Amino acid sequence: MRPGRLAGLVAALAALWLAMMVAGTGKLDHALLRLLYSLDRPELRGFALVMSALGQWQVTVVLGLGVTAWLLYRRKIRSALLLLAIILIGRGLVELQKIAIHRLRPEDTAQLVPVQSPAFPSGHAANSMILLLALAVIAAPPKHRRSAVLGALFGSFLIGISRPMLGVHWPSDVAGGWAFGALWVLSMLGLAERVGGSASQEEREK
Repeated sequence: MRPGRLAGLVAALAALWLAMMVAGTGKLDHALLRLLYSLDRPELRGFALVMSALGQWQVTVVLGLGVTAWLLYRRKIRSALLLLAIILIGRGLVELQKIAIHRLRPEDTAQLVPVQSPAFPSGHAANSMILLLALAVIAAPPKHRRSAVLGALFGSFLIGISRPMLGVHWPSDVAGGWAFGALWVLSMLGLAERVGGSASQEEREK
């Protein structure tokens, strides 16, 4: 991606993240939460439970470490280290945001799964975006990268949208999580390009 286009996309994602943090929990959030909430719709609740389980940290961490190990086995050392840094540092930044912003979770809907941490941003949305998008860009073969990115965005969408369906997140928490996750991955990839350790450069050397 061209530097100017990348910078514009990162700025747009940062603006979206900020808007979701500042303007969340308002009337629109309440209306969207009521629309998505699945308590009285068993088929949607079952779907949301499955997608939410796929976004649990145990699943994402194991998947990320597994692909990192595979890249190391293929001797793509820089790609493996970049992937690991994106995933682990990104997860830490998500938790720091939760602590610093300390947004309360919705109280006008029964929570259909147990939760403990503050609401913003949604960890499921942010971490699934970080993991899946990083995997698509770093680990997918170049000829399949576009399809992999689309699949990553769709997968993160399904995982993120399950959270307001279960009554544990405001829709703005989820949108903010998606925005931050994509912002973080693109920023790290742009930095890797500038310092000469990107996955694409490594592929050219192989």
